[in-house]
Amino acid sequence: MNRGAPAGYDPYAFEPFAVTVDLAVFTVRGGRLHVLLIRRGQEPYAGAWALPGGFVLPRESAESAARRELAEETGLPEAVVAALHLEQLRTYSEPDRDPRMRVVSVAFTALVPDMPEPAAGGGGDAAHACWVAAGEASGLAFDHAVILADARERVGAKLEYTCLATAFCPPEFTLGELQAVYETVWDAALDRPNFRRKVLATPGFVEAVPGAARLTGGRGKPAALYRPGPATTLHPPLLRPSEGHPR
Repeated sequence: MNRGAPAGYDPYAFEPFAVTVDLAVFTVRGGRLHVLLIRRGQEPYAGAWALPGGFVLPRESAESAARRELAEETGLPEAVVAALHLEQLRTYSEPDRDPRMRVVSVAFTALVPDMPEPAAGGGGDAAHACWVAAGEASGLAFDHAVILADARERVGAKLEYTCLATAFCPPEFTLGELQAVYETVWDAALDRPNFRRKVLATPGFVEAVPGAARLTGGRGKPAALYRPGPATTLHPPLLRPSEGHPR
């Protein structure tokens, strides 16, 4: 409840500014990391690609605004948007980041498996929405290239010490599919036996689905299926390969 300003406080003593939200939503499609982008239909940057987002309304939280804008600008079903695990990335507050006025943006990132194809929802500034290979997302509006780069680095780092990689996978997955997530996000080839050994030796990372298997296109026997385990962090961490070190 708003109880009003304290006696003697002047709310107009400081220049007002706007707060926005921006979302870097990632998925793996066709063995490549993709990010959800919208084509801006209004100035500034009309026609340019941008991350979904928009202004926070006076009586809503940043996270509520993020989910609302994502639904409005991409046409994704509300149930899909409501179920997304959004993680706050950081705040972007350079004075001239938006040519319209002073705007501070709270950025969020999300990782999802098999999202529906988006379509501009008719709200906000979006004229079109689609998945774009993250490495090909160029010429983004505002400072969204910086936000996207920061989000990719955050995702890559979190795969080292959390179980976040399973968020890219279907409910039941093979270890090969899980390895493909790491290889896609890290842009690095991993040794299959070594990766398998590390995953299965990490308590609570994955759980075998009893009696379930999936043909993977090779000549061998069907691959066992796994589901996410109860763990949220990895002990020890699964470090990404570095130059000169075995993968």
